[in-house]
Amino acid sequence: MRRAFAEQLRCVRCGGSFESDGHTQDQDIDSGILSCVRCSQVYPVVDGIPRFVVGESYASGFGMQWKRFRATQLDSHSGVPITRDRFVAQTAFAPDLRGMRVLDAGCGSGRFAEIALSLGADLTALDLSSAVDACRDNLGEASTLSLMQADLFQIPLGLQSFDVVYCFGVLQHTPDPRDAFRALTEHVKPGGWLAVDVYRIPMYPLGLFAPKYLLRPLTRRMPPERLFDMVKRWMPGLLAVSNAIDRVPAVGHFVRKALPISNYRGVYPLSEEQIHEWAVLDTFDQLSPRYDKPQTEAAVRGWFDPDTFTDVRVFEHGHIIAWGKVRESATSGPASPAR
Repeated sequence: MRRAFAEQLRCVRCGGSFESDGHTQDQDIDSGILSCVRCSQVYPVVDGIPRFVVGESYASGFGMQWKRFRATQLDSHSGVPITRDRFVAQTAFAPDLRGMRVLDAGCGSGRFAEIALSLGADLTALDLSSAVDACRDNLGEASTLSLMQADLFQIPLGLQSFDVVYCFGVLQHTPDPRDAFRALTEHVKPGGWLAVDVYRIPMYPLGLFAPKYLLRPLTRRMPPERLFDMVKRWMPGLLAVSNAIDRVPAVGHFVRKALPISNYRGVYPLSEEQIHEWAVLDTFDQLSPRYDKPQTEAAVRGWFDPDTFTDVRVFEHGHIIAWGKVRESATSGPASPAR
Protein backbone atom coordinates (compact mmCIF):
# COMPACT_ATOMS: atom_id res chain seq x y z
CA MET A 1 0.00 0.00 0.00
CA ARG A 2 1.35 3.38 -0.99
CA ARG A 3 1.93 5.80 1.86
CA ALA A 4 -0.06 8.49 0.02
CA PHE A 5 -3.08 6.19 -0.08
CA ALA A 6 -2.80 5.43 3.64
CA GLU A 7 -3.02 9.16 4.31
CA GLN A 8 -6.36 9.30 2.47
CA LEU A 9 -7.94 6.54 4.57
CA ARG A 10 -10.38 7.29 7.37
CA CYS A 11 -11.57 5.29 10.37
CA VAL A 12 -14.95 3.66 9.73
CA ARG A 13 -15.87 4.15 13.39
CA CYS A 14 -15.22 7.88 13.79
CA GLY A 15 -13.81 9.28 10.54
CA GLY A 16 -10.38 9.99 12.03
CA SER A 17 -7.09 9.74 10.17
CA PHE A 18 -4.39 7.15 10.85
CA GLU A 19 -0.93 6.65 12.13
CA SER A 20 0.91 3.61 10.75
CA ASP A 21 3.16 1.72 13.15
CA GLY A 22 6.77 1.18 12.21
CA HIS A 23 6.93 2.96 8.85
CA THR A 24 8.69 6.08 7.74
CA GLN A 25 7.10 8.74 5.59
CA ASP A 26 8.62 7.38 2.37
CA GLN A 27 7.92 3.68 2.91
CA ASP A 28 5.16 1.65 1.30
CA ILE A 29 3.20 -0.32 3.89
CA ASP A 30 3.20 -4.07 3.29
CA SER A 31 2.12 -5.12 6.77
CA GLY A 32 1.42 -3.59 10.13
CA ILE A 33 -1.30 -1.64 11.88
CA LEU A 34 -3.25 1.53 11.08
CA SER A 35 -4.20 3.26 14.31
CA CYS A 36 -6.86 5.96 14.39
CA VAL A 37 -5.54 9.15 15.95
CA ARG A 38 -9.02 10.08 17.18
CA CYS A 39 -10.53 6.90 18.69
CA SER A 40 -7.50 4.53 18.73
CA GLN A 41 -9.33 1.88 16.69
CA VAL A 42 -6.78 -0.28 14.86
CA TYR A 43 -6.96 -1.99 11.48
CA PRO A 44 -4.44 -4.46 10.09
CA VAL A 45 -2.52 -4.15 6.83
CA VAL A 46 -1.91 -7.63 5.41
CA ASP A 47 -0.01 -8.25 2.18
CA GLY A 48 -0.14 -4.56 1.37
CA ILE A 49 -3.93 -4.31 1.72
CA PRO A 50 -5.63 -2.43 4.59
CA ARG A 51 -8.41 -4.55 6.11
CA PHE A 52 -11.46 -2.77 7.50
CA VAL A 53 -13.70 -5.80 8.01
CA VAL A 54 -13.64 -8.73 10.40
CA GLY A 55 -14.31 -11.90 8.44
CA GLU A 56 -16.20 -11.82 5.15
CA SER A 57 -19.80 -11.77 6.40
CA TYR A 58 -22.22 -12.75 3.61
CA ALA A 59 -19.50 -12.55 0.95
CA SER A 60 -17.32 -15.53 1.90
CA GLY A 61 -18.51 -17.59 -1.07
CA PHE A 62 -17.50 -14.83 -3.45
CA GLY A 63 -14.04 -14.69 -1.91
CA MET A 64 -13.60 -18.42 -2.45
CA GLN A 65 -14.85 -18.40 -6.05
CA TRP A 66 -12.72 -15.46 -7.19
CA LYS A 67 -9.59 -16.87 -5.63
CA ARG A 68 -10.21 -20.17 -7.44
CA PHE A 69 -11.07 -18.42 -10.71
CA ARG A 70 -8.67 -15.55 -10.30
CA ALA A 71 -8.10 -14.88 -14.02
CA THR A 72 -11.08 -16.56 -15.70
CA GLN A 73 -13.06 -13.45 -16.61
CA LEU A 74 -10.18 -11.09 -17.23
CA ASP A 75 -10.03 -10.12 -20.89
CA SER A 76 -6.25 -10.44 -20.77
CA HIS A 77 -6.75 -14.11 -19.89
CA SER A 78 -9.72 -15.04 -22.08
CA GLY A 79 -8.47 -13.16 -25.13
CA VAL A 80 -12.02 -11.93 -25.74
CA PRO A 81 -13.12 -8.33 -24.91
CA ILE A 82 -16.23 -9.43 -23.03
CA THR A 83 -15.55 -7.32 -19.96
CA ARG A 84 -14.25 -4.33 -21.91
CA ASP A 85 -17.39 -4.23 -24.06
CA ARG A 86 -19.60 -4.43 -20.99
CA PHE A 87 -17.63 -1.80 -19.09
CA VAL A 88 -17.66 0.67 -21.99
CA ALA A 89 -21.40 0.17 -22.52
CA GLN A 90 -22.07 0.76 -18.83
CA THR A 91 -19.84 3.83 -18.55
CA ALA A 92 -20.60 5.45 -21.90
CA PHE A 93 -20.51 8.85 -20.18
CA ALA A 94 -16.74 8.56 -19.65
CA PRO A 95 -14.90 6.30 -22.09
CA ASP A 96 -11.64 8.07 -21.23
CA LEU A 97 -10.75 7.96 -17.52
CA ARG A 98 -7.37 9.67 -17.71
CA GLY A 99 -6.87 12.09 -14.84
CA MET A 100 -9.96 10.80 -13.04
CA ARG A 101 -10.11 9.36 -9.55
CA VAL A 102 -12.28 6.25 -9.81
CA LEU A 103 -13.77 3.83 -7.25
CA ASP A 104 -14.51 0.19 -8.09
CA ALA A 105 -16.96 -0.93 -5.37
CA GLY A 106 -16.94 -4.72 -5.26
CA CYS A 107 -13.93 -5.43 -7.44
CA GLY A 108 -13.83 -9.22 -7.11
CA SER A 109 -10.73 -10.50 -8.87
CA GLY A 110 -10.44 -7.28 -10.87
CA ARG A 111 -12.19 -7.91 -14.19
CA PHE A 112 -13.58 -4.37 -14.41
CA ALA A 113 -10.59 -2.86 -12.61
CA GLU A 114 -8.36 -4.14 -15.40
CA ILE A 115 -10.42 -2.18 -17.94
CA ALA A 116 -10.61 0.98 -15.82
CA LEU A 117 -6.83 0.96 -15.41
CA SER A 118 -6.34 0.51 -19.16
CA LEU A 119 -8.52 3.60 -19.68
CA GLY A 120 -6.22 5.68 -17.48
CA ALA A 121 -8.05 5.67 -14.13
CA ASP A 122 -6.41 6.49 -10.83
CA LEU A 123 -8.27 3.55 -9.32
CA THR A 124 -9.26 2.58 -5.80
CA ALA A 125 -10.79 -0.89 -5.65
CA LEU A 126 -12.47 -2.51 -2.66
CA ASP A 127 -14.16 -5.78 -1.89
CA LEU A 128 -15.83 -7.10 1.23
CA SER A 129 -14.37 -10.55 0.65
CA SER A 130 -10.90 -12.02 0.29
CA ALA A 131 -11.36 -11.67 -3.47
CA VAL A 132 -9.37 -8.47 -3.04
CA ASP A 133 -6.31 -10.70 -2.72
CA ALA A 134 -7.04 -12.19 -6.14
CA CYS A 135 -7.30 -8.65 -7.52
CA ARG A 136 -3.90 -7.86 -6.04
CA ASP A 137 -2.41 -10.99 -7.60
CA ASN A 138 -3.86 -10.05 -10.99
CA LEU A 139 -3.26 -6.31 -11.05
CA GLY A 140 -1.02 -5.46 -8.14
CA GLU A 141 1.80 -4.23 -10.36
CA ALA A 142 -0.32 -1.30 -11.59
CA SER A 143 1.07 1.92 -10.16
CA THR A 144 -2.32 3.66 -10.23
CA LEU A 145 -4.20 0.95 -8.28
CA SER A 146 -4.98 1.10 -4.56
CA LEU A 147 -6.74 -1.82 -2.87
CA MET A 148 -8.60 -2.33 0.40
CA GLN A 149 -10.86 -4.91 1.99
CA ALA A 150 -13.86 -2.93 3.11
CA ASP A 151 -17.65 -2.81 3.21
CA LEU A 152 -19.26 -0.53 0.63
CA PHE A 153 -21.71 0.54 3.35
CA GLN A 154 -18.72 1.90 5.33
CA ILE A 155 -16.11 3.01 2.85
CA PRO A 156 -13.03 4.25 4.77
CA LEU A 157 -12.48 7.34 2.65
CA GLY A 158 -13.65 10.93 2.77
CA LEU A 159 -16.98 11.73 1.15
CA GLN A 160 -17.20 13.28 -2.32
CA SER A 161 -13.77 11.88 -3.20
CA PHE A 162 -14.26 10.36 -6.67
CA ASP A 163 -14.92 11.58 -10.19
CA VAL A 164 -16.45 8.21 -11.09
CA VAL A 165 -17.86 5.46 -8.87
CA TYR A 166 -18.99 2.20 -10.45
CA CYS A 167 -20.46 -0.94 -8.92
CA PHE A 168 -21.07 -3.85 -11.30
CA GLY A 169 -22.41 -7.28 -10.38
CA VAL A 170 -22.72 -6.43 -6.70
CA LEU A 171 -25.78 -4.48 -5.55
CA GLN A 172 -28.26 -7.36 -5.80
CA HIS A 173 -26.04 -9.40 -3.47
CA THR A 174 -26.09 -6.84 -0.64
CA PRO A 175 -28.63 -6.87 2.22
CA ASP A 176 -30.26 -3.69 0.86
CA PRO A 177 -29.43 -2.64 -2.73
CA ARG A 178 -31.06 0.79 -2.39
CA ASP A 179 -29.11 1.62 0.77
CA ALA A 180 -25.93 0.38 -0.91
CA PHE A 181 -26.62 2.74 -3.80
CA ARG A 182 -27.09 5.64 -1.38
CA ALA A 183 -23.82 4.81 0.38
CA LEU A 184 -21.99 4.96 -2.95
CA THR A 185 -23.62 8.26 -3.86
CA GLU A 186 -21.95 9.90 -0.86
CA HIS A 187 -18.52 9.28 -2.35
CA VAL A 188 -19.12 10.95 -5.74
CA LYS A 189 -17.84 14.49 -6.22
CA PRO A 190 -20.28 17.16 -7.39
CA GLY A 191 -20.11 16.91 -11.17
CA GLY A 192 -18.99 13.26 -10.94
CA TRP A 193 -20.72 10.10 -12.12
CA LEU A 194 -22.19 7.01 -10.46
CA ALA A 195 -22.76 3.88 -12.58
CA VAL A 196 -24.34 0.64 -11.38
CA ASP A 197 -25.95 -2.49 -12.68
CA VAL A 198 -28.33 -4.91 -11.00
CA TYR A 199 -30.24 -8.06 -11.87
CA ARG A 200 -33.74 -7.39 -13.14
CA ILE A 201 -36.75 -9.13 -11.62
CA PRO A 202 -37.58 -12.07 -13.91
CA MET A 203 -40.71 -11.83 -15.98
CA TYR A 204 -43.76 -13.01 -14.02
CA PRO A 205 -44.82 -15.81 -13.74
CA LEU A 206 -42.03 -17.73 -15.50
CA GLY A 207 -39.38 -16.00 -13.43
CA LEU A 208 -40.73 -17.63 -10.30
CA PHE A 209 -39.61 -20.97 -11.74
CA ALA A 210 -36.13 -19.95 -12.81
CA PRO A 211 -33.84 -22.80 -11.75
CA LYS A 212 -31.64 -20.69 -9.50
CA TYR A 213 -34.60 -19.41 -7.48
CA LEU A 214 -35.98 -22.92 -7.06
CA LEU A 215 -32.65 -24.32 -5.92
CA ARG A 216 -31.20 -21.46 -3.89
CA PRO A 217 -33.22 -22.05 -0.68
CA LEU A 218 -31.16 -25.24 -0.44
CA THR A 219 -27.87 -24.30 -2.08
CA ARG A 220 -27.30 -21.02 -0.25
CA ARG A 221 -27.32 -22.97 3.02
CA MET A 222 -24.63 -25.35 1.85
CA PRO A 223 -21.00 -24.74 2.79
CA PRO A 224 -19.46 -22.96 -0.22
CA GLU A 225 -16.75 -25.59 -0.66
CA ARG A 226 -19.33 -28.39 -0.79
CA LEU A 227 -21.52 -26.53 -3.27
CA PHE A 228 -18.53 -25.71 -5.46
CA ASP A 229 -17.40 -29.34 -5.53
CA MET A 230 -20.92 -30.43 -6.46
CA VAL A 231 -21.18 -27.90 -9.30
CA LYS A 232 -17.74 -28.86 -10.61
CA ARG A 233 -18.54 -32.59 -10.48
CA TRP A 234 -21.88 -32.30 -12.29
CA MET A 235 -20.91 -29.68 -14.85
CA PRO A 236 -19.61 -31.94 -17.67
CA GLY A 237 -22.85 -33.90 -17.75
CA LEU A 238 -25.06 -30.83 -17.41
CA LEU A 239 -23.24 -29.05 -20.23
CA ALA A 240 -23.63 -32.12 -22.46
CA VAL A 241 -27.39 -32.17 -21.82
CA SER A 242 -27.63 -28.39 -22.32
CA ASN A 243 -25.78 -28.60 -25.64
CA ALA A 244 -28.01 -31.45 -26.81
CA ILE A 245 -31.13 -29.46 -25.97
CA ASP A 246 -29.67 -26.43 -27.77
CA ARG A 247 -29.59 -28.41 -31.01
CA VAL A 248 -33.37 -28.81 -31.01
CA PRO A 249 -34.61 -26.54 -33.83
CA ALA A 250 -36.33 -23.25 -32.96
CA VAL A 251 -36.87 -23.83 -29.25
CA GLY A 252 -33.70 -25.51 -28.00
CA HIS A 253 -31.83 -22.30 -27.14
CA PHE A 254 -34.70 -21.22 -24.89
CA VAL A 255 -35.50 -24.62 -23.37
CA ARG A 256 -31.92 -25.13 -22.24
CA LYS A 257 -32.39 -22.25 -19.80
CA ALA A 258 -34.49 -24.64 -17.69
CA LEU A 259 -31.24 -26.27 -16.61
CA PRO A 260 -29.56 -24.68 -13.56
CA ILE A 261 -26.31 -23.85 -15.35
CA SER A 262 -24.68 -20.94 -17.18
CA ASN A 263 -23.88 -22.15 -20.70
CA TYR A 264 -22.15 -19.54 -22.88
CA ARG A 265 -21.92 -21.67 -26.02
CA GLY A 266 -23.20 -19.45 -28.83
CA VAL A 267 -23.14 -16.41 -26.55
CA TYR A 268 -19.41 -15.65 -26.31
CA PRO A 269 -16.61 -16.82 -28.64
CA LEU A 270 -14.90 -18.91 -25.98
CA SER A 271 -13.02 -22.19 -26.32
CA GLU A 272 -14.60 -25.40 -25.00
CA GLU A 273 -12.29 -25.27 -21.99
CA GLN A 274 -13.29 -21.67 -21.29
CA ILE A 275 -17.00 -22.46 -21.68
CA HIS A 276 -16.64 -25.16 -19.04
CA GLU A 277 -14.66 -22.89 -16.71
CA TRP A 278 -17.14 -20.01 -17.08
CA ALA A 279 -20.02 -22.44 -16.55
CA VAL A 280 -18.62 -23.67 -13.23
CA LEU A 281 -17.87 -20.12 -12.09
CA ASP A 282 -21.18 -18.52 -12.99
CA THR A 283 -23.33 -21.49 -11.97
CA PHE A 284 -21.74 -21.41 -8.54
CA ASP A 285 -22.26 -17.63 -8.58
CA GLN A 286 -25.99 -18.14 -9.22
CA LEU A 287 -26.53 -20.73 -6.53
CA SER A 288 -24.32 -19.58 -3.65
CA PRO A 289 -25.24 -15.96 -2.68
CA ARG A 290 -26.95 -15.37 0.63
CA TYR A 291 -28.72 -12.39 -0.95
CA ASP A 292 -30.14 -12.07 -4.45
CA LYS A 293 -32.44 -9.07 -4.71
CA PRO A 294 -33.25 -8.26 -8.34
CA GLN A 295 -34.98 -4.97 -9.15
CA THR A 296 -37.34 -3.40 -11.65
CA GLU A 297 -36.26 -0.65 -13.98
CA ALA A 298 -38.73 1.70 -12.28
CA ALA A 299 -37.31 0.93 -8.84
CA VAL A 300 -33.75 1.64 -9.96
CA ARG A 301 -34.81 4.87 -11.62
CA GLY A 302 -36.32 5.89 -8.28
CA TRP A 303 -32.93 5.56 -6.60
CA PHE A 304 -31.71 8.62 -8.52
CA ASP A 305 -33.01 11.55 -6.47
CA PRO A 306 -33.60 14.40 -8.96
CA ASP A 307 -32.29 16.87 -6.39
CA THR A 308 -28.97 14.99 -6.43
CA PHE A 309 -28.66 13.63 -9.97
CA THR A 310 -28.94 14.88 -13.51
CA ASP A 311 -28.29 13.18 -16.87
CA VAL A 312 -29.76 9.95 -15.54
CA ARG A 313 -30.09 6.97 -17.84
CA VAL A 314 -31.66 3.64 -16.84
CA PHE A 315 -32.18 0.83 -19.34
CA GLU A 316 -32.33 -2.94 -19.63
CA HIS A 317 -29.78 -4.98 -21.51
CA GLY A 318 -29.83 -8.46 -20.01
CA HIS A 319 -29.78 -6.75 -16.64
CA ILE A 320 -30.57 -3.20 -15.53
CA ILE A 321 -27.86 -0.62 -16.26
CA ALA A 322 -28.03 2.84 -14.73
CA TRP A 323 -25.91 5.93 -14.38
CA GLY A 324 -26.28 9.55 -13.38
CA LYS A 325 -24.25 12.70 -12.81
CA VAL A 326 -24.19 14.30 -9.37
CA ARG A 327 -25.32 17.90 -9.57
CA GLU A 328 -22.70 20.56 -8.97
CA SER A 329 -24.84 21.90 -6.15
CA ALA A 330 -25.32 18.52 -4.47
CA THR A 331 -23.84 18.05 -1.00
CA SER A 332 -23.26 14.90 1.03
CA GLY A 333 -22.44 16.41 4.39
CA PRO A 334 -19.00 16.56 6.05
CA ALA A 335 -16.10 14.76 4.41
CA SER A 336 -16.11 11.82 6.79
CA PRO A 337 -17.25 8.22 6.33
CA ALA A 338 -18.57 7.99 9.86
CA ARG A 339 -22.24 7.03 10.02
